Amino acid sequence: MELKQLEYFYAVCQELHFTRAAEKVGISQPSLSQQIRLLEHEIGTPLFDRIGKKTALTESGKLLLKYTRKIFYEVEQAKTSIDELNGLQRGTILVGTLLTVEDYLITPTLLNFHQKYPGVKISVFGLRTGDIHKQLIENKLDLGIVFLPMKGDELESISLSTEEMAFAVPKGHPLENQEMLDVEVLKTTPSILLPQQYFIRKLIDEACKDLGFFPKPIFEITTMQSLINMVIKGVGVTILPKPYLEYLNHPNIRIIPILKSNLSREIGVVYRKDKYLSTATHAFISALKETVFHSN
Repeated sequence: MELKQLEYFYAVCQELHFTRAAEKVGISQPSLSQQIRLLEHEIGTPLFDRIGKKTALTESGKLLLKYTRKIFYEVEQAKTSIDELNGLQRGTILVGTLLTVEDYLITPTLLNFHQKYPGVKISVFGLRTGDIHKQLIENKLDLGIVFLPMKGDELESISLSTEEMAFAVPKGHPLENQEMLDVEVLKTTPSILLPQQYFIRKLIDEACKDLGFFPKPIFEITTMQSLINMVIKGVGVTILPKPYLEYLNHPNIRIIPILKSNLSREIGVVYRKDKYLSTATHAFISALKETVFHSN
């Protein structure tokens, strides 16, 4: 059994389509099929059921897939360990982050880190919580930046900060001069909020529910920048993380704290417990902590 054969096998498992898998690994479809047949012959059992144009894993295939993931994981760990011999001169870090922290946490961290370690390549992917969890487990990410806690016995976490929410009110709005605002103003004031499946919106809905109502925003928009643009245009108010609003520091927006609020979220770094964290990865985590420290 060769590592290359397992690579071909893994590609077919991911695509469940021989032609697409062949394109993915850069060989012809007949060559890929031949390698899979050789692998099946060596193991002594079919790995895939081929029913018409559909491809599915057999029980033996599922078992081999489990061990193939472990093999590739260990190979990756070996490469990382060897790279350590080069210190912080080079390396790659794959980071999955929630879009709601990307601007004010990730951007300054990347700039600071790159100045110190220009040889280290960092790839950042804006993802939803479920996708970050999935890709951490599948070893497609080194780190995830998420709301804590994140469930999973195989995961370890490091808390970065607890962030309070605040109102963003347009200049010239009737509420502009208030020192603090109660969440209850959402009952009568036009608002623009994140959609209901978003963590921040769930916090807002829960706080409103405790007061006996549910918010009815004029618009629901998936990006914080779009929400802010609506606020600037005077469409309504919104609630977003205070550090994000302070990072924007927009002259046409007044940031107003929330009265008697338990609207907060804990931001943290998550990674696999059994994952070997390189020196570069540890340095990046330290850079994240430094960004949080300077923003407080």
